[in-house]
Amino acid sequence: MSSETTTSVELLAQISANSKVILHKRASGDYISVQIGSQSEPIALSGNDGIKLAAGAKTAFDHQIPLIIHLNSTGAPPDSGVEALYGWGSAAKELTRCSGVIPTIICVHQAAVAGSALLLGLVDFVIMVEDSFTYVSGPRMVQEFTGVPVDQDTLGGSGKHAQTSGVASFVVPDGKSADELIDELLSLLPENSSSLPRHISSSDSTERDLDGIEMAIPESATGSYDVRDILKEVFDDGILTEIRKEWATNLVTALATIGGHPVGIVANQPQSLAGTLNIAASQKGARFVSFCDAFNLPIITFVDTPGFQPGKDLEWRGMIRHGAQLAFAYAQATTPRICVTLRKSYGGAYIVMDSKYMGNDLSISWPSAEIAVMGAKGAVEILHRNATPDERAALEAEYDGRLLNPYIAAERGSVDIVIKPSETRRKVFAALQPLLTKREKLKKRLHANTPL
Repeated sequence: MSSETTTSVELLAQISANSKVILHKRASGDYISVQIGSQSEPIALSGNDGIKLAAGAKTAFDHQIPLIIHLNSTGAPPDSGVEALYGWGSAAKELTRCSGVIPTIICVHQAAVAGSALLLGLVDFVIMVEDSFTYVSGPRMVQEFTGVPVDQDTLGGSGKHAQTSGVASFVVPDGKSADELIDELLSLLPENSSSLPRHISSSDSTERDLDGIEMAIPESATGSYDVRDILKEVFDDGILTEIRKEWATNLVTALATIGGHPVGIVANQPQSLAGTLNIAASQKGARFVSFCDAFNLPIITFVDTPGFQPGKDLEWRGMIRHGAQLAFAYAQATTPRICVTLRKSYGGAYIVMDSKYMGNDLSISWPSAEIAVMGAKGAVEILHRNATPDERAALEAEYDGRLLNPYIAAERGSVDIVIKPSETRRKVFAALQPLLTKREKLKKRLHANTPL
C-alpha cells in the first residue's frame, strides 16, 4: 500500500489464524483490510473465516471507512457442513449492508471458488491478479453436467472475467500492483457516502484551451476514433483510471480529476461497435453511474452514439430490461451531472445517455453534434422509400440542416449551451464549481425496484 505512515491494529486475532482483520490508520484516511488466506496459499473458507470476514465488514461499516478484502479461497470445505455456510452467509449479508455506504474492494490473489466467488458480485470493484481464477462451479462439475471438458483458465481466468463476464474491474500483474491500484482508488473516493472525495492537487491549468481537439473526430459521421484521446485532453494531466476497460468496450467508464476534483466519466466509444449501446454497455454504465451517485462523484458524460445496437439475440436476451438499467441509474442520480454531446446522439440512446430530459444539470454540445430521432440517411430511407438516389441526397441534406444541428436542439431546450471544442475543459470545470454543493433529496421509500 501507500508509503505514508500507517498504524495497523489487528482485530479478532483469536479467531482463525488463516484470516486477518486489520484496522489501518493513516493521515489520508483509515480503512479496514481483511485477508483470507495468503497471496500464495489459498484456504478453504471455514465458518470462522466467514464470521471474521463478516466482522471486518461490520467494523468498516460501523466506522464508516472503506473495506479492502484480499481473497484467496477455494470455498467452503466439503466436510464442513452448515457452519461454513453460516459464515459465508453472514459475510454476504454484511457486504450487502456496506453497499452504497462505504467503498468496497476485493482483490483475488489466486483463487475465489464456489461461495467465495459470489462475494465478488457484492462489492464495488474487483481486482484480479493475472494468474488468478474465480468461478462458482469448477471444471470437473462443468464437465460432469455438460459433458464438455474445460480448463480452469478458460472457465474462470482473469482474462475471461476482464473481457467476457465483466466480473473483473481491473487485472494487474501481481500483488504489489494491486496495492498500488488500491491506493489510487482510495485517493479518488470518499471514505463513505456522507463525505466528499478529497481534492487532489494538480498543476494542470483549468484555463487550458484544447487547441485542435476537434480534429480527433473524423469529418465523416461514421468515421471511427478513440474517445480516450478527447478525455485525456479534458481531464487533469491526461490521467484516466479506466474501469472494466476490456469489457463492453463500446462504453468507457473511468475515474479522473478536473481541477483536482475527482469525477466519474461515462463515454460512448465509436472505436467499438460504432459506439452503439448493447446489453453489456448498458449494464456497465448503469453500475458505474449508480456507484458515482452513491459516493458523491460528479458524472461527466460524453455522447457519440447512433443508438442501441439492433439484433434478434439482443432483444431475446432482454435489451429492453438492460437498456432501462442505464436510464434508471441516470434518472435517480442526485450527484452533479454534466453531459457533453460530441457528435451523434440519436433516439432512445440519446435519452438514456443522460439527456436533459433525464435531469442532468447542464447539457453542453459541440457544433458537430447531431441530435434527433435518427440520422438523415435512416430517416430518408423510412420517409421516402421510393426516392431516386439524387432525390435522397437532397432530402438527406435538407433533413440535416433542418433537424440535426445542435442549435435547433438548443432552441427547444434540449441543449443549454453550444461551445467550441477547445473550450471543453474550461467550460466543464466552470460548470462543475457551483454544482459541487448540490444536494438533492429523493422522496423517501424503502428502496427502488431497480431493473435487472
